Amino acid sequence: MSETGSPIILWFRRDLRLTDHPALDAAAKSGRPVIPVFIHDEVVETHGAAPKWRLGLGVAHFADRLAGIGSRLVLRRGRAREVLEALVEETGAGAVWWTRAYDPDAIARDRAVKSALTERGIDAGSHPGHVLFEPWTVETKQGGYYKVYTPFWRAVKERDQSPALTAPADLAAPESWPGSDDIADWKMGAAMDRGAGVVRPWLTLGEEAAQQRLATFVQHRIDRYDARRDYPGVDGTSGLSENLTYGEISTRACWHAGQRALDEGKDGAAAWLQELVWRDFAYHLVYHTPRLVSGNWREDWDAFPWNEDERLAEVKAWKQGRTGIRFVDAAMRELYVTGRMHNRARMIVANYLTKNLMCHWKIGQAWFEHCLVDWDPASNALGWQWASGSGPDAAPYFRIFNPVTQLDKFDKDRAYVTRFLAELSDDPPDPALSFYDAIPRHWPMSATDTYPDQPIVGPKEGRNRALEAYNNRDF
Repeated sequence: MSETGSPIILWFRRDLRLTDHPALDAAAKSGRPVIPVFIHDEVVETHGAAPKWRLGLGVAHFADRLAGIGSRLVLRRGRAREVLEALVEETGAGAVWWTRAYDPDAIARDRAVKSALTERGIDAGSHPGHVLFEPWTVETKQGGYYKVYTPFWRAVKERDQSPALTAPADLAAPESWPGSDDIADWKMGAAMDRGAGVVRPWLTLGEEAAQQRLATFVQHRIDRYDARRDYPGVDGTSGLSENLTYGEISTRACWHAGQRALDEGKDGAAAWLQELVWRDFAYHLVYHTPRLVSGNWREDWDAFPWNEDERLAEVKAWKQGRTGIRFVDAAMRELYVTGRMHNRARMIVANYLTKNLMCHWKIGQAWFEHCLVDWDPASNALGWQWASGSGPDAAPYFRIFNPVTQLDKFDKDRAYVTRFLAELSDDPPDPALSFYDAIPRHWPMSATDTYPDQPIVGPKEGRNRALEAYNNRDF
């Protein structure tokens, strides 16, 4: 079979959608047979419990979507390069295409794949689709990358975005399909244990649900987004981070929806568009400075005396939502019950861990990677380094949120803490009780426990301790 008629292997990763998918669109329009593939590869192997489980659910759902247009999703497990080389041999494919990724682990994998396939004469190429602006297309006037968000936003906010692509009605099938694994055999939810049953009802799974979620947000909530987004007790955000993480909806589709809302006079849309670009900014930084995901972006912070021992009693209390700081504890329990955490709450728990408890941001980064169904390698890394003061465009090291006054400001009626802290109520709501059904079996906790009468580290004590360490730093 000639290269122009040979099959195209379309390698899906975190782009589990049919609509606005450039690589899929190009493959469909080529007229050539298309073999969609998902690989449980070396990058997937490193995922924490919640993101690996959620990815597996997304893959299974997407397989059904492909079946709906007469195609199928071939599942394989192993190192990406070896699996794809084997599939090329099996199918006679002349091309392997995928959606571009920007974090260092994905880049290393993709470069190895491209090099190996190109040497074999295979058309191996990546397509856009994961971010709004390719990281190398946004430069300062001096020709470098942006290190601060506000000028990055100014540089891109007026750029045109091409229209979102429609989903293909069908895909040409190969003469014969290669064999496929059964996703159940991968046991991608094994590490979730009993927590899977608790978190599952909180998920919004798949492309259709993501599109409906976007439509509902734009119709009913985006106008008040700027005023309500910081209040964890109300439904004021889009909730789309879960779907963006797995590419069940494109950032471009969200951008166009936000722009239409802005044109209609819905003022909250402006703030939401900036949040979409903040996600792009995280990938811009990770691409240009990959150390962001694994070490202090400001390298002089390597000398800072953070605690790095996860066995510390204070770290255990933080993970279990037993610090005695209600905002922190409610947020950590929300994480276990829903697999997500409100953005304001993420800032509070990160600030408390890194500043009040003086623990390394890597401890929090790793815990979020284990627990978040919307875990994103770039956003997670940037968020933690922003909160700790060690990253680009970081909060000043002396900015230490008081979690008590933050609660008074953003959860004045205590709707949020009541929802997730069972010990505060004679008749706890279901989400608060669900926490005890989700936690590891070896955690000695129950709804009949007494809530701590004193915080492990109070706001004033923690602030003073942090400022002393910052003022005495050797850099």
